[in-house]
Amino acid sequence: MKLTKLLPLIAILAAGAGQAQVQNRIEIPDINGYKTLQCDFHIHTVFSDGLVWPTVRVDEAYREGLDAIAITDHLEYRPHSKDIVASYNRSFEIAESAAKKEGIILIRGSEVTRSMPPGHLNAIFLSDCDALVKDDWRAALAEAKRQNAFIFWNHPGWDAQQPDTTLWWKEHTEIYDNGWMNGIEVVNEHSYYDDVFQWALDKKLTLMGNSDIHEPIQTDINFAIGEHRATTLVFAKERTAEAIREALDNRRTAVFHKEFLIGEEQYLRPIFENSFEIIDMAKGNNQVTVTFLNKSGLTFYLKKTAHDKNVVYFRDFEIKPHCKYSISIRFKGDNDGKVNFEVTNLLVKPGKGLECSYSLK
Repeated sequence: MKLTKLLPLIAILAAGAGQAQVQNRIEIPDINGYKTLQCDFHIHTVFSDGLVWPTVRVDEAYREGLDAIAITDHLEYRPHSKDIVASYNRSFEIAESAAKKEGIILIRGSEVTRSMPPGHLNAIFLSDCDALVKDDWRAALAEAKRQNAFIFWNHPGWDAQQPDTTLWWKEHTEIYDNGWMNGIEVVNEHSYYDDVFQWALDKKLTLMGNSDIHEPIQTDINFAIGEHRATTLVFAKERTAEAIREALDNRRTAVFHKEFLIGEEQYLRPIFENSFEIIDMAKGNNQVTVTFLNKSGLTFYLKKTAHDKNVVYFRDFEIKPHCKYSISIRFKGDNDGKVNFEVTNLLVKPGKGLECSYSLK
């Protein structure tokens, strides 16, 4: 091939390679002196019932701007075992060098896969996945605990195992009492479990949200229209595996699902306040025009709540990422000058959004 024909081809290939490395991280602010890390602790590869090689999971995570992933292949379900015969640690070992190269924190894990009860549980921060291969699920979880794993219950409301109602079985009380359950998936893939969110709050379990991805990520998530995988937001002291573990142990997490953030108010309020800023306030006769700036990659939905009837303002309002918005507010007679609203997609309790108030006097 002549050089003049080869050069355009080289340019196209180089451009393609460059595009493969583009990150599309959704900007979520740090809070309270902690780094906000975006993590997915439940993913699969061909070493169980996934459809991709372990290094592909690292590449996907890099392109999405994730900070950490845990490969959690099933221990009891390996449909490709005729073609892939290996240790249960092998998927982690294959992905490890790619993760270091791309700056992704890779966490060793496995999924204990049983019928209900107790269902499926993930153990992460393992030292040896092979040691969890036990006939008795109690023995498997006890071994995970012996390795000081962080253990969480996967998709409690999965209709394949709980088709009618989401139940907490006596076996889960046993697991919880034995210290074999540290967290619980409030969101799995595309499903949010409202009642599980309340369980997590009541039982002081770490809130988890993960993709449980099996196929290539782009077949399940349409990034072209702004979709993203379900992730666990971890508020860590630094960007290390050790700091992630410390944050999980201390329940400093929230869940990012579609356009929702799900978590305790102590974490969602600073996320909102660090994203949302009044940058201008123009006062006129009996009215004020307020200009807000959303500095984050999040969308916020505001709904007017109980307020002084002499203050007239929006009923519902949508604040898109990285945008400015001007809102006119009218006053009639004496008033308290407050604008009260609920951020309906920041859930601090089941069915309850974050309540906010601004004084415009």
